Amino acid sequence: MIQTPSIGPQTIRKTFFLHETMIIKELKILQNFCKNYLLANLILENNKNLNIIFIQESTWLVIRTIPSLISEEGKEVIGTPNHLSWIMFVKYSSNSNEHLTVLIYINLRLTHLYFSLRKDLINYKNINLICFFNCDIIYFIINIYSDN
Repeated sequence: MIQTPSIGPQTIRKTFFLHETMIIKELKILQNFCKNYLLANLILENNKNLNIIFIQESTWLVIRTIPSLISEEGKEVIGTPNHLSWIMFVKYSSNSNEHLTVLIYINLRLTHLYFSLRKDLINYKNINLICFFNCDIIYFIINIYSDN
């Protein structure tokens, strides 16, 4: 293990050198238009060999009702399929009537690449921009949905 007293350019190079065995040379990506909640669950369960899954026209359903101080019926929790092997990236809207159309699922095997949703560069409901680090290089992937 390399120990350095301060963080500087030399430390960063050494850190990436330690992680060189984790370099991804090829990404396996699936793109799917998925208007069915059950189908989305099946895609996540049966494609664990993939690295990234782009979903367009995702289904948002009521998952459960939670207690609410405002309403006796409670508040509905709306969501998309979630799976233990995948991390979901989606931009949530403050408008509860607006359902977002693009999702990106990243396989948990790739968490060492430090994926990040970049709303600061593109903040639009039909576009998700994700960046990740592969050694000392930043890569961007984008999921775009057009309803035209």
